[in-house]
Amino acid sequence: MVEAVQAGESQRAVARRFRVSLRQVQWWVKRAEGRELDTVDWADRSHRPRTTHRTPSDLEARVLRVRRELRERSALGEYGDEAIHRALESRGTPVVPSVRTIARILTRCGALDGRRRVRRPPPPLGWYLPDVVAKQAEIDQVDAIEDLVIEGGIHVDVLTCVSLHGGLPGAWPGPTLTTKRTQEALLEHWQAFGLPTYVQFDNDPRFTGGNRYPDILGRLVRMCLSLEVTPVFAPPYESGFQAAIESLNARWQAKVWQRFHHDSPGALRWRSTRYTTAYRLRLATRIEAAPTRRSFPARWQSGAACEPRGRIVYLRRADPQGIVQLLGHAIPVSPNWPHRLVRCELAVSTGLLMIYALRRRDPTDQPLLRTIQTRWRLRWARG
Repeated sequence: MVEAVQAGESQRAVARRFRVSLRQVQWWVKRAEGRELDTVDWADRSHRPRTTHRTPSDLEARVLRVRRELRERSALGEYGDEAIHRALESRGTPVVPSVRTIARILTRCGALDGRRRVRRPPPPLGWYLPDVVAKQAEIDQVDAIEDLVIEGGIHVDVLTCVSLHGGLPGAWPGPTLTTKRTQEALLEHWQAFGLPTYVQFDNDPRFTGGNRYPDILGRLVRMCLSLEVTPVFAPPYESGFQAAIESLNARWQAKVWQRFHHDSPGALRWRSTRYTTAYRLRLATRIEAAPTRRSFPARWQSGAACEPRGRIVYLRRADPQGIVQLLGHAIPVSPNWPHRLVRCELAVSTGLLMIYALRRRDPTDQPLLRTIQTRWRLRWARG
């Protein structure tokens, strides 16, 4: 390339002929400028800078020595980079490195007491239910977006629902959310798309049936059991268990509520239905690959006088004494399991309570901690 340029060919033409950039031709021409080609060193050169500004080893040793002295003798007990910098200045050290340089010296020499946070991988979806994590069962998560106000001061609550594996969404804006409206919305959703194996709620009284009296189960729980759908109640004040529905809530508010101006509840419902329909089409492949949902029973009737059967799952965290609160009762789990998560499965017809240990670090290990034959007199909320 250099020889062709020196022979009179333009640098741009040489770059096109050798299929390199113009800058590369210019670099090699400049390197051979004023010299014979056979005397030029064409070998690649190191990218290492010609000069480095490394702190002298004696200064590094002084920094480490001051840190050790401060750690052992300082009245304040401070021996970090700022404390070392102040100590060197007070002692009249001729060359005092900056605070940032002292921090780099401590890092390079491994003189740090802090431990970096260990980032462990999250547990798989539905890890607290064995058949859900194995993708043998589907679970719908249900939640509410409350206290929205549209034009005219009209308050709106939104009931939301999403399946864990399929991502099947649902959103129903309307007046103040009640248990009855929740039942109607879920029945509409399940009649259209089929029944899941589980449905998960938080501990809102509209879902649980209230906590004023012990042993009370709500109408929503009764409806789920009559459809052979197992209710699951997430632990209070715990993150992660409701992540899927909280994500849907955030998307709905961003794509529907905050995106448009809603002048009436009907307009909000129309835009919400439009969004959820489009979102289902987008997730069609994922929804098809999710665990199969059961068909809605043709002869099922709301409020039928049959005794519900099945089980209810409560996810709870034990207190410092290893006790969990369940339906107004204090249940001792194990003194060796304080501040830990448990899964409580209550058989409605027999009153048998089975408590399993839960670990996020090892989600596959869920040993049975205790089995209790309760004498509770379960009662159903009126309505």
